[in-house]
Amino acid sequence: MAAPPNPVLCSASPCRVAARFAPPALRTSAAARTLVLSGSCRGAQGSSGLRRLVARSPVPFAAKRGGGRGEVAAEDGDGTGSLLQAALWGAEAAYILWLFLLPYAPGDPVWAISQATISDLIGLSVNFFFIFPLLNSAGVHLMESPVLHPMAEGLFNFVIAWTMMFAPLLFTDSRRGRYKGSLDVLWGFQMFLTNTFLIPYMAIRLNDPDTDQSPPPRSQLGSAMVKGAQVMGAVGGAVCILSIVWALFGRADAGFGDIAERWQYAQSYVFSERLAYAFLWDILLYSIFQPWLIGDNIQNAKVDAAEFVSVVKFVPVVGLVAYLFCLEKED
Repeated sequence: MAAPPNPVLCSASPCRVAARFAPPALRTSAAARTLVLSGSCRGAQGSSGLRRLVARSPVPFAAKRGGGRGEVAAEDGDGTGSLLQAALWGAEAAYILWLFLLPYAPGDPVWAISQATISDLIGLSVNFFFIFPLLNSAGVHLMESPVLHPMAEGLFNFVIAWTMMFAPLLFTDSRRGRYKGSLDVLWGFQMFLTNTFLIPYMAIRLNDPDTDQSPPPRSQLGSAMVKGAQVMGAVGGAVCILSIVWALFGRADAGFGDIAERWQYAQSYVFSERLAYAFLWDILLYSIFQPWLIGDNIQNAKVDAAEFVSVVKFVPVVGLVAYLFCLEKED
């Protein structure tokens, strides 16, 4: 036997029924209330009007673009964030102790650094981004570049170029406001000491947000880095590629051997020199922090490129170059 019809449902228009079960944001919107109270959404025409309203429900610009004007990522409510933050601070302590102070890692600790290591570090800095080696190869001798093993030069410039490309990513991080210091200073020190400063930033950005969740305005350096993100990606990506090529084929006339001999040198270099050993850890940590930061800020990428960036973000260097090239231009 059929149940008697519900008089409430029978008397309600299709629009009122739909509005009752619509999302809260739609039920409370002025447009939805106007449609329900005026009774203008009757019949098929009303249903299509409601569908259009649902499809066009407004999305705040800050939530869509990120851009540091609103918190996009949801906060962890199960204590995972606190555990992760504690792990990062532990990683920072281990990084400093193991790579700088304790004598157990390969090479010399910072308090017993040899003169040969200092000379190599100065030479690598002079050959920054292969500027002087390439000029010398072209016959321009404004300054003579120190002749170092191409594997050492390639490893050094690869890590430094990757570090440089983190600047636009940090300055577009939606959680950068939780770091109360200067991002300019932090990134500047990161260029010299890499993860010594990036690990603490990754921990601090997990702090609870302030009442005002909007990050502070960017500095002039930060604005320039964001506007020139594509240039940073092009230069950094090109230097990373050149570093690999240089390590395998650079200084071919200087007697550094073929690829097999260079690879053997690289293995002995990494496990005998503290600087090279630290770079190995930097590559590992950057491979973790790159997809983490890009994933938290994927809303900054262009809509039609967000899916591509989400896939390649796990590829070292390549994912960061893709993020910088696909970064949405700000008004």
